[in-house]
Amino acid sequence: MMRVELYSDGAARGNPDGPGGFGCVLRYEDSKGTLHEKEISRGYKKTTNNRMELLGVIAGLEALNRPCDVFVYSDSKYVTDSFNKHWIENWKNNGWKTAGKKPVMNDDLWKRLLKAMEPHKVVYEWVKGHNGHDLNERCDRLATSAADSEDLLDDITGGMI
Repeated sequence: MMRVELYSDGAARGNPDGPGGFGCVLRYEDSKGTLHEKEISRGYKKTTNNRMELLGVIAGLEALNRPCDVFVYSDSKYVTDSFNKHWIENWKNNGWKTAGKKPVMNDDLWKRLLKAMEPHKVVYEWVKGHNGHDLNERCDRLATSAADSEDLLDDITGGMI
């Protein structure tokens, strides 16, 4: 399978319920050693930072047209820890409830993310945000530019991208 690096970031102004956006960069090297990159970003009217963090990863995975080995790099512990600490497995097993029996926030996006992951082998890695990591900074610029744009969508369940 092709190895893909997915860098992602989310942003929200006036979190929660202010405008927000996500940015992601997909990178892969073809068999001739040529690096290919694709940027994806989008802004929403009223949203949260966590929703944008999730949507960045979702958008990147949904853009892939064949099964891949995907390495997701995110500065969101909310995203990376959910998989690396197996929180998502517990949420699913508990009917999308937390250990404290409260509904899981953003379950619509978690379910969409799991669906987007299905054809791929996905590894999540945390990177420290705003620490000079070129691709994380690039995703941050994409996300904030999307949040500040005039062309904002409503953040509703389904069909957001």
